[in-house]
Amino acid sequence: MKYECIADIYSANRKIREKFTTTVNNISQAEASALLDGEKWTIGQIVEHISLVGVGISRICAKLLAASKADNKPSDGRFSLSTDFSKRGVEIAGLKVEAPERVQPTGKMLIPDALENLVASSEALDSLRNDMEQLDLSGHKFPHPFFGELTAGEWLVIAGLHEGRHINQIETLLAKVRETAT
Repeated sequence: MKYECIADIYSANRKIREKFTTTVNNISQAEASALLDGEKWTIGQIVEHISLVGVGISRICAKLLAASKADNKPSDGRFSLSTDFSKRGVEIAGLKVEAPERVQPTGKMLIPDALENLVASSEALDSLRNDMEQLDLSGHKFPHPFFGELTAGEWLVIAGLHEGRHINQIETLLAKVRETAT
């Protein structure tokens, strides 16, 4: 994962979202609500979790960006992930982590509602893009439970990585659900 600028992150996240939406739109309600033996969440709950995280990330980015706006330090246009972020990214790839309580799914949200929330959080992030590209984001951070202190740009990266991580999980679960149904 290499990003030269904020635009690269937005582009990568858009591609991940397209794949996510295509994957999720091909899931029936029965498939979304099937809880397989040994699994903690249904596909629908995973999608709800992703939407909760998306809303949270858009709020965090807005808060960090507001602080950067107050500093009014321009960016030179370049972006790079911290060494610690990259190291933690490699570590988490093979781990199963427990989601914090605030982003645990309730099981009451249907996939279309979760997708609506994701669209809203994406629009919120899109509305921040111009300022994120023009301002120095390095001065303000907010803690992530696994990655530690992150800038708004790094939170933007997390948004895409999180969805991408769960796409694979959803595809694996969906294959098992469909196999079980036949």
